Amino acid sequence: MVFAGGLAVLPLTAGCDGGGSEPAGKGRQSATAAPVVSALEAQVVAPAKVEVIAGLTGCEVKIRTEAAELREGVCHTGDGDYLITTFPEERFKETWLDTISMYQGTYLVGSRWVVSAQPKALEEFRSTLGGTIVHHSGVGPSAASSP
Repeated sequence: MVFAGGLAVLPLTAGCDGGGSEPAGKGRQSATAAPVVSALEAQVVAPAKVEVIAGLTGCEVKIRTEAAELREGVCHTGDGDYLITTFPEERFKETWLDTISMYQGTYLVGSRWVVSAQPKALEEFRSTLGGTIVHHSGVGPSAASSP
């Protein structure tokens, strides 16, 4: 009898597509035809994957690090190369940022992700990805103070 009860629920859920007025499967665009929407416009709060961030910045990423604490991919473009790093937990991102603070650099930092690129590119990416631009001045003497 449990089997029959399960079948009674099937017609109620079979046509559900998460909302909308069109039947399931109708009017949907393919993944390649979907319009590009910025993270800000979509009000994305969840951390993204390296591949998602790369797609939003217009690059085809090559993953170079797969570890329990982070994933890192590199994007090669005509305007320059940049790195996208994602973290499974916010604490890993904070540790990573603390570690790199000894090096000079500018980063776009979001929820469990960091993009390392030239400042001009980071400004452009920020309009699409959101996040905060962080600048580390590094430690030690600067090149200008060398004799």
